Amino acid sequence: MNALLETVGISERALEISARVEQFVRESVAPYEGDPRCGAHGPSDELAMELKALARKAGVLTPHILPDGSHLSHRETAAVLIRAGLSPLGPIACNVAAPDEGNMYLLGKVGAPEIRERFLAPLVKGEKRSAFFMTEPAEDGGAGSDPMMMQTTCKMDGNHWVINGRKTYITGADGAGVGIIMAKSDDGACMFLVDLPDPAIRIERVMDTIDSSMPGGHAVVSIDNLRVPADQMLGESGEGFRYAQARLAPARLTHCMRWLGACVRANEIATDYANRRMAFGKPLVDHEGVGFMLAENLIDLKQAELMIYWCADVLDTGAVGTTESSMAKVAVSEALMRIADRCVQCMGGQGVTTDTIVEQVFREVRAFRIYDGPTEVHKWSLAKKVKRDWKKVQDQA
Repeated sequence: MNALLETVGISERALEISARVEQFVRESVAPYEGDPRCGAHGPSDELAMELKALARKAGVLTPHILPDGSHLSHRETAAVLIRAGLSPLGPIACNVAAPDEGNMYLLGKVGAPEIRERFLAPLVKGEKRSAFFMTEPAEDGGAGSDPMMMQTTCKMDGNHWVINGRKTYITGADGAGVGIIMAKSDDGACMFLVDLPDPAIRIERVMDTIDSSMPGGHAVVSIDNLRVPADQMLGESGEGFRYAQARLAPARLTHCMRWLGACVRANEIATDYANRRMAFGKPLVDHEGVGFMLAENLIDLKQAELMIYWCADVLDTGAVGTTESSMAKVAVSEALMRIADRCVQCMGGQGVTTDTIVEQVFREVRAFRIYDGPTEVHKWSLAKKVKRDWKKVQDQA
């Protein structure tokens, strides 16, 4: 295992699984990083299925879900997903990429048996991928970081719900086989499971974005009179935000895990380059300007890793972990941005080429600072907590 990555306090089963995942990603997945099927809108489904077939053969497909359907703990999952992230293609190959991993977690936690059999099972087997339809276009005044602005509606018509609205930044919608759609009824937010594709769900366009690691890219979608049987609602009308919260903190944290792995790998590449490249009579690493950047990377990598495990331990107590996951999301995403930037800088011109994954990791991590809530929204939420806690102390004084 990589010497930078934590092993203390990790169960034997998680260490064994994560070791197999790391070996698979480094030896079998990394050679695909230059594959022409890795496009601007993410790896093609053909490539994704080819990689999943390799993972299935190696026994590392969906490694965080055990054969009996139970999940590894959040701490154990961290050990596995960090190592899956050592290549941008690793999470796809191992079937632990977003949004599938978060959707599998949600359905496993709150889905009825029929829902799990119909929608969860093919995701776990890697036969289908999924999309989560939440964010809406700004020009429509729709939901973004503020979910209360949701404009998509759902109304009962006999034993069906009829859904209308538009969604945007829907990761993986193009080519997905399972959709989780959020809409609002008179009772509040609702969540529905649907089979994809569906003629009532039209992809207007797949946007060109800074990142390129997720199959299907990020789409703008129109939903026109989509009829969904009532038994495909997750829970009851008005409970959608409660279920979204069940997914939220773990999904924030697994993003941190995967991109930490990518930055570990980027740092390895930058370190190797700095030790081999000569300038002004000595290796780059011997120039303090470069050596200090790599030293700072080690500090940020370890701090990010410990923050992930701290939050994972909180979630493993059964706590919701909203505050802790906000803190981890900010600390880790900002640290990883610093690491990725230093890796590019250490490598100079080589760092901005596609000869290595360093430039891609830089792009992906820049987008990660916005995924699952931008840094500023999390800080605002934490600041409100500071005020609430202060007021509580004053009221008790």
